[in-house]
Amino acid sequence: MKLFRKRLIPEEIIELKEDRIVFAGERQLVTVWNVIRPRTDFTHGCSCYFLEEGFKVSQFLREDGSLKCWYCDIVACERTEQGDGYIFTDLLADVVIEENGMVQVVDLDELSQAFENGLIGREQLVCALRQLDGLLKKIYSGEFAACQRFLEERTKGAF
Repeated sequence: MKLFRKRLIPEEIIELKEDRIVFAGERQLVTVWNVIRPRTDFTHGCSCYFLEEGFKVSQFLREDGSLKCWYCDIVACERTEQGDGYIFTDLLADVVIEENGMVQVVDLDELSQAFENGLIGREQLVCALRQLDGLLKKIYSGEFAACQRFLEERTKGAF
């Protein structure tokens, strides 16, 4: 199965050739990966795409395997034309959950910029905001812990 990450700012599509799929279900897709470009704050991680809910939950891990943070992307998911994979469009709004539990919503300025510059339409903007709202409701209600457990259970021993 092929996976692609489509970014709007900067505009690019990258095949995630090195990502390893460790679970593929009807509603979730779980991958383990190393960073695409070298970083000092984290080196690898794992992600769960919640295909119907429109978000991706990732664990960013340091070289020693310790948790840097949980990082959640709001995404649009579509099948490739050949039907052999997925294209995940980053809808720019993100949620970062620090080790201490602090929650930050980030990059809403980029979402606004994408709309103003015609990179996304009204429908995608509304969809991104609804998906962000759904994710935040999960986080604030305590339901997000189930998303974290789902990812951790499927990546145990995968590194």
